[in-house]
Amino acid sequence: MSNDTSQDISQAAWFQQAKALSTAEISDALDALKLPGSALGIRPVAGPAKLFGFAFTVRFAPIDRSSPGTVGDFIDTLKPGTVAVLDNGGRLDCTVWGGILSRLAAHKGLAGTVIHGVCRDTAEADEVGYPLYAHGRFMRTGKDRVQVEAYEQPVTLGDVRVCPGDLVVGDADGIVVVPRARLQDVLAKALETRVIEEQILAAALAGTPLAEARKQFKYHTLQRAADSPLAA
Repeated sequence: MSNDTSQDISQAAWFQQAKALSTAEISDALDALKLPGSALGIRPVAGPAKLFGFAFTVRFAPIDRSSPGTVGDFIDTLKPGTVAVLDNGGRLDCTVWGGILSRLAAHKGLAGTVIHGVCRDTAEADEVGYPLYAHGRFMRTGKDRVQVEAYEQPVTLGDVRVCPGDLVVGDADGIVVVPRARLQDVLAKALETRVIEEQILAAALAGTPLAEARKQFKYHTLQRAADSPLAA
């Protein structure tokens, strides 16, 4: 996604409203549009459990002993509000993110980091209030074990494909990824669903039986794709 396009979207009124959406609301919208995006197994491990921004992607690979590379100094190029999405192949035996990076990322105003793998020095991320999401924590360095394979190419977060510029959203329930080409469709659907669920809750609090309120507002079909045999 170009910087100009990202800037235009980020300034739109509906997009500002969408920043309050939960991952559950966005996941339901993805289901309704028959899109993947819920990153299994990736959870908040340090800092605030809240993240919202566009992806900068980094893919790692096992170190090439004949031509070793580094774990990357990409953070110098990232702009405020960016989410660093690091694909270390789900490895749990070595890290690709630590305390120096957390402190620099917080200083630069990045939105957070999401790792298909593990991170370390999580106390430092907590100290500076920097959101970290990963499969877990582990102290062993990735230096001389992995190296950067590619920047700004498609990567994976478990079973979810992430392309540069995709929207990444995190909260206490985990991470969802919204494809940039479907951004407005997904967030508009999620905002619409939020309004309906608020109406259901208001009706139930006012005394309407929950089953009746759900039936009235078609709660059980909110996340179904329009062409699903269950949608009617």
